[in-house]
Amino acid sequence: MSFLQPAGSVIDLGVNIDHIATVRNARGTSYPDPIRGALLAEQAGADLITLHLREDRRHIKDADVIALRPLLATRMNLEAAVTREMIDFACQVKPQDVCLVPERREEVTTEGGLDVIRYYKEVEAAVRQLKGEGIRVSLFIDADEGQIEAASAVGATVIELHTGRYAEAEGEEALREIERIKAGVRAGAARGLRVNAGHGLHYTNVQPIAAISDIHELNIGHAIVAHALFAGWENAVREMKAIMVAARLGVQYGAGA
Repeated sequence: MSFLQPAGSVIDLGVNIDHIATVRNARGTSYPDPIRGALLAEQAGADLITLHLREDRRHIKDADVIALRPLLATRMNLEAAVTREMIDFACQVKPQDVCLVPERREEVTTEGGLDVIRYYKEVEAAVRQLKGEGIRVSLFIDADEGQIEAASAVGATVIELHTGRYAEAEGEEALREIERIKAGVRAGAARGLRVNAGHGLHYTNVQPIAAISDIHELNIGHAIVAHALFAGWENAVREMKAIMVAARLGVQYGAGA
């Protein structure tokens, strides 16, 4: 048995298809099709498909979410802001998972974690509504013990730790960020939360995060879409999953097992 195909799931890869839609929308065409991208990603080893329906619909559109939901063989992880429009839409579509994220119209990408402490009542109401529809709820937060405690208190069963600061750091700062994330993982696991992570991860920085044993899932999009320009979409997905699994198992990527 190869370490690239172990028995059971070692660590899940959520492939974010947002930037396939970004390329499509740049020319207002019907291609490249993010739905096709999602289905091919599943075939290449993705454990779930992640997509973010933003307020300004800059990439994924409502029709994409609706069309994709019944086609997936794995599961849909819908990222959404804590607004009535988005929560009601998610309850209509009923993805397996909804990850609540902060959102500002002017940002290029999500710049930090959701402030659950500040918006406690709003987040609690959204979690309650989503869970009432049988949807598992994740909160995209910084690796801060106060935020993790608040996430547990509002009823979320999953947290996704924001790895953006780690992804932008170098040297000693990067090592400090890894330790901060590890502490966040421990705090989440101690409260019985499923801990995921993501943001800014790519083929040469994902290894230390994937190696953290209590992280269940990494959600990665931009790096895979970018690498696919040169390696091909399915190859890019397979390579990312292989790197993650190798890091978790402590095996040198590229060395057979």
